[in-house]
Amino acid sequence: MTPSVPRPPGALPLLGHLVPFLRDPLRFMRSLPRHGDLVRVRLGPVTAVVVCDLELTRQVLREDEVFDKGGFLFERIRDFAGNGLVTCPHADHRRQRRYVQPAFRPDRIARYAAVMDSHAHLLADSWQDGQQVDVTEELSLTAGRSLVATLFTQLPVTGVREAVDDFVLLITGSYRRMLLPQRLNRIPLPANRRYDAARIRIARLVEDAVTAHRADPQDRGDLISILVAADEDGRTLTSSEITDQVTTIFAAGFDTIANSTAWALHLLAQHPQIAAAVRAEAGAAHATQSPGSVAGLELTGRVIRETIRLYSPGWLLTRVTTTDTQFGGHHLPRGTAIVYSPYLLHRQPQLFPEPDRFNPDRWLDLPPQRGPFIGFGAGPRRCVGEQFGLTESTLLLAAIMRTWNLDPVPGRPVRELPLATLRPGPLWMTVTRRTGVGTSSVPT
Repeated sequence: MTPSVPRPPGALPLLGHLVPFLRDPLRFMRSLPRHGDLVRVRLGPVTAVVVCDLELTRQVLREDEVFDKGGFLFERIRDFAGNGLVTCPHADHRRQRRYVQPAFRPDRIARYAAVMDSHAHLLADSWQDGQQVDVTEELSLTAGRSLVATLFTQLPVTGVREAVDDFVLLITGSYRRMLLPQRLNRIPLPANRRYDAARIRIARLVEDAVTAHRADPQDRGDLISILVAADEDGRTLTSSEITDQVTTIFAAGFDTIANSTAWALHLLAQHPQIAAAVRAEAGAAHATQSPGSVAGLELTGRVIRETIRLYSPGWLLTRVTTTDTQFGGHHLPRGTAIVYSPYLLHRQPQLFPEPDRFNPDRWLDLPPQRGPFIGFGAGPRRCVGEQFGLTESTLLLAAIMRTWNLDPVPGRPVRELPLATLRPGPLWMTVTRRTGVGTSSVPT
């Protein structure tokens, strides 16, 4: 396969580059650009071409008919998420995007934002002075509850904690299964049984919500209402199609929002001057802006975008070529697995000066839509929920920072967990209420 594409040294028989990849995936990915703009790697049973150049990555994202959704990662995500907007092939994407897009119009985002703000302040008010909290877990649960309150109102609120736990298991499991032969994923080992049980519970939860909405199909202003009412030339969506969309967007939504906000809190704990400025901005905005407004949270928004640059939730993504193609000076046959990595590109000094430095002010002059930032993708399949995610992460960060000082718990180092998304390991922090700040509840 693609013999002209350079291959890094150190490949082992049968395993290829699997050992250094599993030992430290992020370090392995950052080592690849020195070998070329395109690099051929073998990860056990999988051979792939890794794209290490920004313009070639943009070509992959722009030409989605040639570089289609697929490859070893998305094949495993489809095991539980089905054929939703995030996972579907090019042939289905435009139609699915038309169905989902209305839920993310600016007027709806503005309406959701007030609900997001309420949940952000409920989280901030739930902590006790001096308490040690796992910020990642707390934010995952809050983001899940917020999604139910905005996009999926027919899902039972009482089951959100269990659903979030199941989605985390599925997201984690899909990464661990992606490099295994599919037959091994069918063996009834404990990990496979837990994965299958979580998949069945999530499918049943979503199917019950869709069935309940069909029985009482009033417009609740959420995504399920939009999908149930969708009609194109007399064709409505099947329950299976709706279930796939809800499952896909829920999984993508809560996890990326929670992870980005958790990483932001981690970074601000290491940069007290920036943290102080965020607190001041959050306090001023709370006093002068209406609930859900991000108009006065410019620095907070830049902190979130800079965090996503450093810790892109989708750190490694895959595509597959649908035809023989010339790419980057090489011939790639049909069916070639393509890997690209926002984490890799965002850490390149020629694209971002001092790439490992946390510097929210770099976004004062750097246009996020046209610059080297691809944290939300690019081209036809740019993330439909980009503004939704940025809005909620900004509101969450502002509510927490206005009320609390957060300090890392000694002896509990934070680990990068590059799974299907780039999660922080348990992020334990001690929360101390700021002097003179009471509860952060928004006006009702």
